[in-house]
Amino acid sequence: MKTREGRWKQMVAIGVALALLAAFFWWQNNGLTVSRYEFTSTKVPRELDGYTIVQLSDLHNHRFGDGQRRLLKLVEELEPDLVLMTGDLVDRNRTDLIPALELAKGTSELAPTYYITGNHEWSIADRERTELLEGMTEAGVVVLEDGCAVLPVGESCLVLAGLSDESLRDGTVDWLMEDVPDGLSILLAHEPQFISDYARAGVDLVFSGHAHGGQIRLPFVGGLYAPGQGFLPKLTKGLYEVEDTTLVVSRGLGNSTFPFRFLNRPEVVVLTLRTED
Repeated sequence: MKTREGRWKQMVAIGVALALLAAFFWWQNNGLTVSRYEFTSTKVPRELDGYTIVQLSDLHNHRFGDGQRRLLKLVEELEPDLVLMTGDLVDRNRTDLIPALELAKGTSELAPTYYITGNHEWSIADRERTELLEGMTEAGVVVLEDGCAVLPVGESCLVLAGLSDESLRDGTVDWLMEDVPDGLSILLAHEPQFISDYARAGVDLVFSGHAHGGQIRLPFVGGLYAPGQGFLPKLTKGLYEVEDTTLVVSRGLGNSTFPFRFLNRPEVVVLTLRTED
């Protein structure tokens, strides 16, 4: 039989183990990480060499400190020239607009910020979606739904196009890209699995999210599941190339139906444009 002292030590050991496990899972779901990439192309003019783009995706109502303080501090430290928000800032299962609007207000004070909707924005009530989009605009964010914007940079320009999540399957990307000015074209499109459509339309650079990094990542396996791709998805994080199109997939910041991440911490993407000599 165990002595009282032995049982006490066992309880302490179990308590310590549970505390460490809880801390680990908290860190997995709240410990922000930065992924840095470069995009090098002859289409990048010298005036845009070194231009820094920060991508934020799939917040799903998550808060990183009061008023998104931790996340905004990190974005500020990255010194972005441009911030892109690629959808699912809210969550249809527990809709709360305030975390998204706090983030929007903060980033718009740091750099020009552009936003498109994800599938969750189109799964909430029409009234809530209208309130969100109006709030984003009031916060200083450009809502780029099935539209284009030209950003002058010195004597050059950057062409941004944005797809509503409702327009991913209907060929909108083709006519959207038909009349864009010459130069580097960047598309915001929430779901990465339509990469062949983006490539067919001739987009140079695409920013997507949606896959949540596969939610649970295992060594030598990668992500286990992504919406729209199923089990063992191919497009979960980082850079992919199809024909002349480069796709950037963010692992995202928050969680939705499945509430935990594993070996897949919340991610802020930083991409730097480089001129190819």
